[in-house]
Amino acid sequence: MTEQNPVQQDGWSFVLADSLEKVYPDAPPRPFDRTIPMSVFPGETASIQVALRPPMKHDFRLSGPLEVAIDGPAAAFASISQVELVPCSLAAFPQHDDGYDRDAPGLYPDLLRPAPDGLIQPLYGQWTAAWIDLVVPSAENAGDHEFGISVRDAEGRVIFGTTIDVTVLAAQAPELDIVNAHWFHCDGLASHYGVGVFSEEHWSIIDAFMGSAARMGANSLLTPTWTPPLDTAVGGTRLPTQLIGIREDSGYRFDFSKLRRWVGLCVKHGIQYVEIAHLFTQWGAKATPAIYVETAEGLERRFGWDVPSTSPSYRELMAELLPALRSFLAEHWSLDRVIFHISDEPEGAEALAGYQQAKDVVADLLHGLTVVDALSDFEFYRSGAVPTPVVASDALAPFLAAGVKDLWVYYCVAQDTGVANRFISMPSVRNRVLGHQLFALACAGFLHWGFNFYNTAHSLAPVDPFKDTCAGGAFPGGDAFMVYPGPDGVPWESIRYKVFAQAMWDHRALSLLATLAGREEVLALIDSNGSGGSLAMDSFSYDPLHYRRVRELVNQGIAQRVGQTRQRINVSS
Repeated sequence: MTEQNPVQQDGWSFVLADSLEKVYPDAPPRPFDRTIPMSVFPGETASIQVALRPPMKHDFRLSGPLEVAIDGPAAAFASISQVELVPCSLAAFPQHDDGYDRDAPGLYPDLLRPAPDGLIQPLYGQWTAAWIDLVVPSAENAGDHEFGISVRDAEGRVIFGTTIDVTVLAAQAPELDIVNAHWFHCDGLASHYGVGVFSEEHWSIIDAFMGSAARMGANSLLTPTWTPPLDTAVGGTRLPTQLIGIREDSGYRFDFSKLRRWVGLCVKHGIQYVEIAHLFTQWGAKATPAIYVETAEGLERRFGWDVPSTSPSYRELMAELLPALRSFLAEHWSLDRVIFHISDEPEGAEALAGYQQAKDVVADLLHGLTVVDALSDFEFYRSGAVPTPVVASDALAPFLAAGVKDLWVYYCVAQDTGVANRFISMPSVRNRVLGHQLFALACAGFLHWGFNFYNTAHSLAPVDPFKDTCAGGAFPGGDAFMVYPGPDGVPWESIRYKVFAQAMWDHRALSLLATLAGREEVLALIDSNGSGGSLAMDSFSYDPLHYRRVRELVNQGIAQRVGQTRQRINVSS
């Protein structure tokens, strides 16, 4: 049985597939194109899939899992997961564009369940896949590697075998040179694992998930200085996750010990920026965040939806808290790597007036600091209310026309038509293209609201992400999180996580080649929408091979300019 003759009715079927192919249970996948080489930087992940289907015979019975192995010394560079199906009750909104794999509720490939022993469970009459990650960590091993892949049945017989060639570049990739912000939600971790907020168990879980975010390419995390006033029903609250202790005693006294521990974890994982929780509520800054204060009578919620943004009592707190926070961050972090927010996604004339009133409450306390907010309404920028906007990817036109510098971009549930996104039901190219787009537009940052949001919309209740990928049916599957909460506090990654990481490595490669050869040469490689037009946020190629080809051309350009000579290193048995 070979990959050149992959689909059989009477025997096992195997297809080698690249990481941009989603293996659905009812359709043979697109085979891997060997005419396009595969190369990576040291430390970058090269991913490949072995799709498999049992014999399509009525009397065939499975005798156990299959064992997928990387043969010989190369096994030290490999890890294996099984691609598992997850429920998706909302695959797409009505009247969506044509750029979806499927749009019906159902089971979709997304979860990567670790298989450290290489055991993959086949499914009767269905395709499934082993996902193989290959990471050569050091430039000492630069050169051409051949990895052997074998599949054995329950009796130990080899029923499939192949090899894959991966070149490791001698050059090191530069650090990502944009802010890549992903909102980190501590409440869902405490709820899912049933641990106390900021207990030792919770800190261990936060540590693991923060490391996962960093490996995906995130370099900025939302920091719950107070419980973030995000996706919270009007009048409601989320599970309190407040890092800063506040005590009332002839004024306010502040305890930054938990925040110090948080920034210590950021340093550990290479996180470059901390985003302070929003200073006012979402959708117009009408009210204050839920902030808790220790009093002589105990802990009380002092602020929240019931306290307006212009309340003198809130100004009194901020007048003491923000200078103290500023001093703490200057000593234990760096103020030029701190990002503040006023209110998320304000829109319309009424919201603009409310936003400006709220901003005025704290403007003097934020002087000289970076303040950004996500929005799609150009008037917020034109009026000067938001000098550094984070613009919805489908609302960029007026901002680009105005020549906004250091533009940030975001997408979320609403950016479901014509632009990049990462919904489970979308092809992976709509996820991968982001690296090209951010480079082409010279964006200064990217933001997404949900690295690990495990609640329903408006945080009315927690959800089990393994059973509900749609936040209670409100958001298309996958919008709310990139990782699943695995056992023992270990994050399990998704296909979308892997592909987003690839997009960020693409950006790093593009940036390096631009340094070596000039930006125009790089733009000439990526400036295509696949139909004869130019690359744009709302115009890009859906051909997965385009992204593999472009990346190889970029890598070849880098290798030539750093004088890499190729050495054949056979690490297979």
